[in-house]
Amino acid sequence: MAGAAIMIGPGLLSNLGGPAWAKFAVIGAAISYAFAVVYAKRFKDISPTVVATGQLTGATVLMLPIVLALYNPANIVTASVPVWMAVLALAVFTTAFAFILYFNLIASAGATNASLVTLLVPVSASLIIIDGRLFLRRFSKAP
Repeated sequence: MAGAAIMIGPGLLSNLGGPAWAKFAVIGAAISYAFAVVYAKRFKDISPTVVATGQLTGATVLMLPIVLALYNPANIVTASVPVWMAVLALAVFTTAFAFILYFNLIASAGATNASLVTLLVPVSASLIIIDGRLFLRRFSKAP
C-alpha cells in the first residue's frame, strides 16, 4: 500500500496522470489485497474450490445490480456468440482457475507466502508499460 501511495503521492492533488478517484481506487485495491490475505487465512480448512466459487458468486451478486444500473440490459443480452464465448473463456480459464490456484496456495503455503505473489504485479506491469510497444509488436502483425 505504501508503494501505491508513494507512486501516486505528489500528483494526487495536482491532477497529474488522471482523475483523483482513479488514484484512490489504486490505494483501495492495495488495501483490499492486504485485508483479503488476512481474511483468507480463515478458510484454509475449506476446499479451495468451494472458497473460490463462493467468492466469485458473491462478487457476481454484488456487481449485477451495478451493471444493470449503468448499462442497458438490452445491449448486454444482444452481444454476439463470440463475445459471450470470450467472456466465458476469461471467466473460467483465467479468473476461476486463478482463484482456485490462489486458495490452494494459501492452504498449502500460508497466507503470508501467498501474498508475495502480489509483488509480481507491479514488476510485470512495469515491464509491459516500458516495453509495451515492442511486446505488442511481437505478438501482432503490426509493423
